[in-house]
Amino acid sequence: MKRFLLAIIIFIAFAAPSFAAHIIGGEMRYSYVGPGSSPNSKLYRITLLLFRDNGSNGAALAGSYVVGVFNNDNGVKVIGTAANNNWLVTQDSPPGIASVPIIFPPCIGNPPVLDYQYATYSMIIELPDTQNGYTITYQTCCRINGMANVGNSTGSTYNCVIPGTNQLGSDNDSSPQFGLPVNVICRNAPFTLNFAATDPNPGDSLVYSLCDAYGGGAAVNAGFMDPAGPPYSSVSYSSPYTSSNPFGTGASINPQTGIISGIAPDLGSYVVCVCINVYRLGVLIATHRKDLIVRVSDCEITSAVANFTPVTCDGFNVSFSESSSGADSYFWDFGDPTTLADTSNLSNPSWDYTIAGAGDYIITLIINKGTSCSDTTVDPLGVFPGFFPGFTADGGCFTNPYQFTDTTRTNYGVVNSWSWNFGDETTLADTSHLQHPVWTYSTPGTKTVTLTVTNSKGCGNTVSFPITVLDKPILTLAFRDTLICRNDPLQLSASGTGVFSWTPNVNITNANTATPTVTPLSTTWYYVSLADNGCFNNDSVQVRVINTVTLRAINDTTICQGDAIQLNAVSDGLAFSWTPVANLDNPNIINPTAITNSTTTYTVVASVGSCRSTDQVVVTTVPYPIANTGNDPTICYNTSAQLNASMVGSSFTWSPVSYLNNPAILNPISTPPRTTQYILSVFDVLGCPKPGRDTITVIVNPRVRANAGRDTIVVVNQPLQLNGSGGLNYVWSPATGLNNTTISNPIGVYGSNIDTVRYKLIVTDAIGCADSAYVTVRVYKTNPSIFVPTAFTPNGDGLNDKIYPISVGMEKINYFRIYNRWGELVFSTVADRDGWNGNISGTPQGTGVYVWVVSAVDYTGRPFFQKGTVTLIR
Repeated sequence: MKRFLLAIIIFIAFAAPSFAAHIIGGEMRYSYVGPGSSPNSKLYRITLLLFRDNGSNGAALAGSYVVGVFNNDNGVKVIGTAANNNWLVTQDSPPGIASVPIIFPPCIGNPPVLDYQYATYSMIIELPDTQNGYTITYQTCCRINGMANVGNSTGSTYNCVIPGTNQLGSDNDSSPQFGLPVNVICRNAPFTLNFAATDPNPGDSLVYSLCDAYGGGAAVNAGFMDPAGPPYSSVSYSSPYTSSNPFGTGASINPQTGIISGIAPDLGSYVVCVCINVYRLGVLIATHRKDLIVRVSDCEITSAVANFTPVTCDGFNVSFSESSSGADSYFWDFGDPTTLADTSNLSNPSWDYTIAGAGDYIITLIINKGTSCSDTTVDPLGVFPGFFPGFTADGGCFTNPYQFTDTTRTNYGVVNSWSWNFGDETTLADTSHLQHPVWTYSTPGTKTVTLTVTNSKGCGNTVSFPITVLDKPILTLAFRDTLICRNDPLQLSASGTGVFSWTPNVNITNANTATPTVTPLSTTWYYVSLADNGCFNNDSVQVRVINTVTLRAINDTTICQGDAIQLNAVSDGLAFSWTPVANLDNPNIINPTAITNSTTTYTVVASVGSCRSTDQVVVTTVPYPIANTGNDPTICYNTSAQLNASMVGSSFTWSPVSYLNNPAILNPISTPPRTTQYILSVFDVLGCPKPGRDTITVIVNPRVRANAGRDTIVVVNQPLQLNGSGGLNYVWSPATGLNNTTISNPIGVYGSNIDTVRYKLIVTDAIGCADSAYVTVRVYKTNPSIFVPTAFTPNGDGLNDKIYPISVGMEKINYFRIYNRWGELVFSTVADRDGWNGNISGTPQGTGVYVWVVSAVDYTGRPFFQKGTVTLIR
């Protein structure tokens, strides 16, 4: 009963810290204390170091944890006093629970908040000497979720291995101890992470490496009371991460210092495990390890990073860029010794090294120069323009070797490496590193050959070209069918690479060349064979032999005088000659074009070698019919024109017939509404099949539109400027009050004896086309004044819809303004008879009384001012 009660108490004590997602790392250490109380035994202090992230929701660090102790000789658990024969480590005090030191890089932007705690737990244990020592282990479940390089729900095993007599002999040993500080790491930026350890044993040497982090085994919580013995399985790493590359390939560990450095990955939490191999006198005696979840934060470290191609081979102008972090300013020094102006403050500058020439330069980039957060990077640059890769390929068919010749040119250094891929799809061995290699293809077809070439200055490039690998040598004939005259010699012609052979060997000379001469007596087929290193090709030529040339020219023909005619003939001749050559576009073809004004006999000679034939064709010319429409007439709008045409021919037509009173006569009357063109076509029966044509244009002047201006009002003795328009000449009637009746803009002055004058204006254009208009002048026998109605009705009926000023004897209106009863301006104008429609901003106003004021200048130049009221009636 007592034993059962003790088990319940132990279970309650260790089940309290139920989840371990708060634990982000740990280390198990051992220290030699002294000899044990039993013979051949030793006392060790076992220390468990645990790290906690206070930003998590997990339980706080417990006061004690269960560890297991295992004999490495036989794997048997060493019996302890805690549950399941395990051992209990309790929290050390001091230090108790303390804060982990956080190391921030200098000049960091957007620094993260890292709140880490640690606690140490220890016990003293006496262990008998064994050959292979002991493994002490603590296991816990549940690393944090969302880790970047391992899967979720992965536990942890923290252990240490105390070496035995096989490793130590009679020596004693204490394990190395990793340091506490945690470095802040910023995403995609250079970083260092310090995993350096100290070793209490003088003379031991430490070698660091990145290694597998262990999983949690069967642990279900942080208070797991039955840790398992070795061996332990690794956590499952997510591609592309591995235990040796927990941050990816951009970071590595220094095996002598334990410092991890490189370029950080993107945001996230990463499991990192570092192992230390401990050597004594050159012999490996123990391996110690530390497991930690490292956070990569969204911060920014001041770091100068220059980006450019370290060797440029295509010109003296070099472009630079940067991917620095935390940069507020830039200073570039391009290392050009020819000038002191080889600097720039741009983030992405360029520099031309034309004057300095080719060579090696040192490029310096300083960000935030002159500040406490400055950073500098210095990188070499080689400028060696003039690198031109290329090659040629020579070969025949696929069974013969192809010779490849490198034609690369370099202005600096020497070409020093070649990498060929011959594009042979039947093998992977179609490569070479020779400068001028040879390759034999096993199949014909188009092959893409690629050459990658470099020079001693670091220039490199790749060129690719397709080549055609033939199944037989290329054989080309100048012709495959020809005609010769009997007894004439003929030189055949072929081209290609190899040995030629022609058959039959009759009436032929130089039959084993590409250009034999033949003199066949009858039509003969000649066959040629081309041999090139075991590859063969064949072709043939037919030589047709004749004794005479057939020739028949076209029949005699009649054409219109001056027209073109295409001569032609039917013949088996190969060469032609027409005479006379005058007026022929090409006398040496079978179908030249002739243009002649007189009857001509053309002679054609057709020949094949020494064989000839002759024929003739007579071309008779006939004049075109004559059409004459006379001069183009000009008429007034809506009037007629008499056409008077003449012809030499037998018949005629007008086109178009529109607006002609009789298109069947030569002198019809045309009444077009607009300018119209008429074509007279004349025909005859003398042999010219084409009509003679002439064109007449009836020009219709635009309609004259007279305008005498608007009716107006004046006062006695007020000068009035009339303004007529619409033509070239003007006549006003009657002449009452006018200073001139034959101009467009006379001035009228009226006495008190005249009440009203109605003028008629007659306007004519350049050819006398006329139109008329009228204007009425009313004479007021008052002083100059402005009249404004006392009411208006803006109801849209077209009567009194607007209120406006009516001026008499005024030169101009300065303004006409209307105000409502609150003194607000509702309308304003400077134009005579421009009025208000009773709306304000598009809204009709109700019945009411409004005040108006008017300012003007009369025709004598005196000012005029008047005001009054008007009633708006709805």
